[in-house]
Amino acid sequence: MTMNGEILPAPEEKTQAVRSMFDAIAPRYEFVNRMMTFGLDSRWRKKTVVSLGLPQGSLIIDLACGTGDLSRTASEQGLQPIGADLSFGMLAASHGTGPLFQGDASQLPVRSASVDGLVCGYALRNFTDLNAAFSEMARVLRPGGRLALLEVGAPQGALIKRGYSVWFDHMVPIIGGFLSDKKAYRYLPASTVYLPSGEEIRERLIARGFSGVNHHQLSGGLSQLFTATRSGS
Repeated sequence: MTMNGEILPAPEEKTQAVRSMFDAIAPRYEFVNRMMTFGLDSRWRKKTVVSLGLPQGSLIIDLACGTGDLSRTASEQGLQPIGADLSFGMLAASHGTGPLFQGDASQLPVRSASVDGLVCGYALRNFTDLNAAFSEMARVLRPGGRLALLEVGAPQGALIKRGYSVWFDHMVPIIGGFLSDKKAYRYLPASTVYLPSGEEIRERLIARGFSGVNHHQLSGGLSQLFTATRSGS
């Protein structure tokens, strides 16, 4: 069973469909990302890691780590990353640093209050249960720990919004299908329907124990970044 013209999986099939899709695109994932964003994704990932504001040596989880871009950036900033991903294919193709483990964002095999920070890049819309994922993020972070979530954006300016739509909604599926997997790169633009508004994400994080939640627009809204601190003492 599928939805949205057979692009999006039905809710009960989403976890398995997402795992299989990312297994399929893992070998060329980094190359296609660089091409799709004209290299801007590297700048956004660095900003994500820096926004944690953690001292060198801090232990962080790179959730939905993919092939390890954020983990490598974290290592360059002196942090100690642990990569986690639902997809075995992504973990097998990882060029990240530090340990790796397979895990579902809604049920992480990680001790409570055991890490200093958590980053996640372009994966919120792929989680089957986003609220459960936010709860797990809060659980594994120590009080005062930092969170940074990078996601696709929604530009507001008329000109950039029109250009973004042409590129992301139409060209990305064509180019991604040519270079990698057609079905996967049709799913990725369509999957933004799973993503709540920035204000709703902020409210959900606050409800699950985060404070100082900020929402940043990057490069005119091409990407967006949420930062927060785990409440408690």
